[in-house]
Amino acid sequence: MVFVFRQREQENPLAAGINPDRVIVVKHGRTLSVMSRDKIIETYTVSLGRAPVGPKTQQGDHKTPEGQYVLDRRNASSRFYRSIHISYPDPNERKRAAQLGIDPGGDVMIHGLPNGFGRLGNLHRHLDCTDGCIAVTDEEMDEIWRTVPDGTPIEIKP
Repeated sequence: MVFVFRQREQENPLAAGINPDRVIVVKHGRTLSVMSRDKIIETYTVSLGRAPVGPKTQQGDHKTPEGQYVLDRRNASSRFYRSIHISYPDPNERKRAAQLGIDPGGDVMIHGLPNGFGRLGNLHRHLDCTDGCIAVTDEEMDEIWRTVPDGTPIEIKP
């Protein structure tokens, strides 16, 4: 297996003055794009849940959800390098889970690598290794953290 380290095309692609207004994740492409006024500002390669095909339906299924959500809060003291919470499950997903008698799960985040493993850089991209979250490198998480505000809509596509 050959590991390719992504070189940043710009030193600071999400510079001051850029106002991201949407994030789009495409699971099959393993990409997270930060958008502003319907233009892609930056795209990152991501790692997903260990069972990435299909929408998340319950706690422990290791799937990354699919749908329309909001980046609603952040955690600087996460067990991963920073994390921004995704508002999964939505009311319909909660209702469906209740009808089935299952826990829909939660705590789905965009985050960096586990604390202490930042030196691995982008090696995590070669393996879907989260419990349903969306993982980027620590450096990429710094960019997203700094520029994407709470309340930003996120769409996660299959």
